[in-house]
Amino acid sequence: MIQHRQPSREISRIEIHTPGEDSAAARRWQDEMADLVTDPQELLDALQLAPAQLPQLTAASALFQLRVPRPYLKRIRPGDPQDPLLLQVLPSAAELQPNPGFSDDPLEEANANPVPGVVHKYRGRLLLITAGQCAVNCRYCFRRAFPYSDNHLNRHQWQQALDYIRSQQDLREVILSGGDPLVMSDKQLGWLAAELQHIPHLDKLRIHTRLPVVAPSRINQELLDWFSGSRLKPVLVLHCNHANEIDGEVRNALGRLRAAGVTLLNQSVLLKGVNDTAQSLADLSETLFAAGVLPYYLHQLDRVQGAAHFEVSDDRARDLVDQLRHRLPGYLVPRLVREIPAEKSKTPL
Repeated sequence: MIQHRQPSREISRIEIHTPGEDSAAARRWQDEMADLVTDPQELLDALQLAPAQLPQLTAASALFQLRVPRPYLKRIRPGDPQDPLLLQVLPSAAELQPNPGFSDDPLEEANANPVPGVVHKYRGRLLLITAGQCAVNCRYCFRRAFPYSDNHLNRHQWQQALDYIRSQQDLREVILSGGDPLVMSDKQLGWLAAELQHIPHLDKLRIHTRLPVVAPSRINQELLDWFSGSRLKPVLVLHCNHANEIDGEVRNALGRLRAAGVTLLNQSVLLKGVNDTAQSLADLSETLFAAGVLPYYLHQLDRVQGAAHFEVSDDRARDLVDQLRHRLPGYLVPRLVREIPAEKSKTPL
């Protein structure tokens, strides 16, 4: 079994300083990445939860590490083991049970990895795997077993990836993905954006990220400068699954992105116990729109080992989206899709 690659270097806690104000604008995102909650016992203690299943939680975290930024932790209701934000990040004994039909590579991305760092499945666009870690480890992550060690690029391999992009004349868009691309430094990302904007057939640069949601301090001026300063049209696709994930700090971060001319979209995953009601999905769409973000995709779960307990049936998913159509204007109803290996686009359901 391919194991999830842990980062080769965690930011040292010695680098942490305490700002004078407790706001995203006053905090350094690097400090927050150095101070993640990674111990199941600490998470249970902070949220006043009984440690009845601590051995199983610890075992699940050993398989796929617990990682939760503290700004996100503050939005979880203490004492509520069914909180929809908690369920997304808390290791579960259910992850330890193998399930038929689930695999370590449910999208067969290994077959679409022409050079290290590149996942090229669809015409006109491709993914660059720019980072091998995230700020938060979502328990349903379809790349929880992705071989990041084989796609952790040195400068020569970056040039290989860029040469591949130059050779694919039908490409219009590069998508920075991971992991989460925004765990990389602005200096590294700025260099990459500058290289991409010199490739004449590209016209869009897209980022898929959860960081503005889980650690909004990441939206700093340096990021805005390199992302919106390119000739490439900037698009940022959030990953937000529940309205409770969006607080004032997140709204402020999204406002800064909008003011910089960034197009903001959101993709969610339909998750049992988290957002599998029409009310929760409607609240999410309305809350996103109030923050200047358009709902984009509602994904059916990618069938990765360890995530079977989150699966919602296709019939239930279709019924939920039908209910949304009766509640919301069309532009707030996300497209229900599944990603099928070897298909040339997402498959509408």
